[in-house]
Amino acid sequence: MTHIPRVPTSAKSLATNPLKMSAPLGGALAFMGVDNCLPLFHGSQGCTAFGMVLLVRHFREAVPLQTTAMDQVATIMGGYENLEEALKTIHANNKPDMIGVCTTGVTETKGDDMGGALTLFRKRNPDLAALDLVFVNTPDFAGGFEEGFAAAVTGMVEQLVEPVDYKIPGQINVLAGAHLTPGDIEELRDVIESFGLSPIFLPDLSLSMSGRQPADFTATTLGGVTVDQIRSMGASEFTIAVGRSMGSACAALEMKTGVPCRHFDRLTGLEASDAFIKTLMEVSGRQPTGKIKRQRESLVDAMLDGHFFTSRKKIAVALEPDLLYAVTAFLNDLGADVVAAVSPTQAGILDKVHARVVMVGDHADVEALAKEAGAELVISCSHGRQGAQRLGIAHHRMGIPTFDRLGAGLKVSVGYRGALNLLLDVANIFLAAEMDHHGGPHDLHAPGHAHGQEGHDDAAGHACGGGGGGSCGCNAG
Repeated sequence: MTHIPRVPTSAKSLATNPLKMSAPLGGALAFMGVDNCLPLFHGSQGCTAFGMVLLVRHFREAVPLQTTAMDQVATIMGGYENLEEALKTIHANNKPDMIGVCTTGVTETKGDDMGGALTLFRKRNPDLAALDLVFVNTPDFAGGFEEGFAAAVTGMVEQLVEPVDYKIPGQINVLAGAHLTPGDIEELRDVIESFGLSPIFLPDLSLSMSGRQPADFTATTLGGVTVDQIRSMGASEFTIAVGRSMGSACAALEMKTGVPCRHFDRLTGLEASDAFIKTLMEVSGRQPTGKIKRQRESLVDAMLDGHFFTSRKKIAVALEPDLLYAVTAFLNDLGADVVAAVSPTQAGILDKVHARVVMVGDHADVEALAKEAGAELVISCSHGRQGAQRLGIAHHRMGIPTFDRLGAGLKVSVGYRGALNLLLDVANIFLAAEMDHHGGPHDLHAPGHAHGQEGHDDAAGHACGGGGGGSCGCNAG
């Protein structure tokens, strides 16, 4: 049984600035990491439309997502006919290799038996026996984005992976948690392949959501792990699971195939990256390349240089559980004072989060805790920007959705190189504040003016010459 920590939940009776995203959305994103797949929401059209908009704004890519278009009558009467008709129509029109079905609050409230629905569909449609279907329960009212993502990965393991009595030399599995960006996965692929290993990522968003330009329109996912590769995961020599949320998928894969699995709660930071590299050395029998050694040296040097700007700095963090732990643990490594760590849902990994306050809540809770503790920086998705603006402190974007900055899906925060990127992003915010007459940290990318020796523009667009004399003499004072 999964251990759920006793982390207090916000005392508010409603979320005034939600941090939580729905489980169906997480499940759909996991299915988008499979090539030629079409995720399907078993619910109303509104559930699908809002989910699609959120993902499009974050990734700025075409997002394939279909719906069974349940209305009130269909929900009350059962809804199986809508599901069957949707599956048959999608297969006829798009010929996907796999359809991933996520339930929503509408169908879960009714209590639809998805296992029974899958069995009934197979019985009534023997001509579609070759169509791979994965049904997962992802109710809106239980868990959140990370839980839905994990349920979809576990469902694919249970329903697609085939146990075999042979091994493919050098092949390893990587169960990639919801907190990993397409850029993170690409970074991990480069590191793993440098040891002569062939990784199969489940899911593989680096091939589907990192920017593709198809020659023609396709209604299904373009790129990702193939269904055949998922089936072959039973022939791998080893499995690496990244993120505590991948625990159920890791256990299911090991139980089904006997492939040993090693779990990493985080891959951000020096110690975590060292453990990851040591594992790859053990599995491959090879030493790390010179490039990896140089990346480690750069991170160590940057930690030495950067700790002057991060040590004892008060930071509030609001992210999904696995990413929350990865970021706060690295901030602790840098000597920062994490005054608040807010998660949208309960999760076992919250037991390991070290902060003054660890809470299940929303952005309003983050704002209140940050104000009380005198935080100098908030790290959260784009929905946290208003609270940071009201407090007059910096806001560093991480997590989904990030819709007011380009390239969110390509950011890297894992491995030596990713930890270096995150360190520099955070340290530079505080370094810029020290170079600013006004003293408080600010968002390096926000409009407004920052004083410095290189000159600046004031709020009215006036250009000053800068200088180091302590007063620029412009209208801003």
